[in-house]
Formats: sequence, C-alpha cells, structure tokens
Amino acid sequence: MKITLTSVFVNNPHEAFKFYTEVLGFLKKTYVPEYGLAIVVSPEEPDGTGLLLEPRGESFAKTYQETLYEAGLPVIVFGVEDIHKEYERLIELGVKFRKEPTKTDWGVEAIFEDTCGNLIQLAQN
Repeated sequence: MKITLTSVFVNNPHEAFKFYTEVLGFLKKTYVPEYGLAIVVSPEEPDGTGLLLEPRGESFAKTYQETLYEAGLPVIVFGVEDIHKEYERLIELGVKFRKEPTKTDWGVEAIFEDTCGNLIQLAQN
C-alpha cells in the first residue's frame, strides 16, 4: 500500500494552482478550472503522490484550515535537499516565511505561507 493522492484545503484552487506551480515549482497533473479541480505533483517524482488543492468552501474545512493557521501549525511538510537554497529561491519570489531555516533535533525546518490560507513546512533531514 502507498499514498497516491493527498489533499490540502485552499481558499481558492485557481490561485493555489498558480502558486504551487509557478512559485513552488510543482507540475500540473490535472487541472480543470471550471470544476475547481487542481492536482499537482513533484517535478522530482511526476508519477508519484499527487497533491489535490481542495476547495475549502464554507464547510468544516474552513474552520479546520483557519484553526491550524491561527495556531501556527503547518498543514503539510515538503522535503528538500538544500533548505537554505530553497529558502533563498522562495524569498526571491516573494514568499513570506514565518520561520527561517532552523536546526532542530530532527533536521532543519522552515515555515512559509502558501497565500491560500495554509502554513507549509520545509524540511531537510
């Protein structure tokens, strides 16, 4: 058994698709804007796990997303080979970081805003 698709709630799947592809560098797997359907994949594993940019609407997902955000908790973790290089690349693209690369007991982490209502953690082991 393996994970083939996971999701993250977003305020707007169209804006999220643009941010996740144009800024973060993910690839389009499926994009049907008229249905709000956006799935991206890592360029390092284009046949790997997909990330569904799930519209949150005004349901329980809105409360869930806002609660995580207000608590400062990342909704997902993206692994990177060189966190300092990725941090600098994203800063150049205007990404707002909540936490600069910081050494922890389990590696180095940084946290940024995805412009779609979420905090994302970058991790380098």
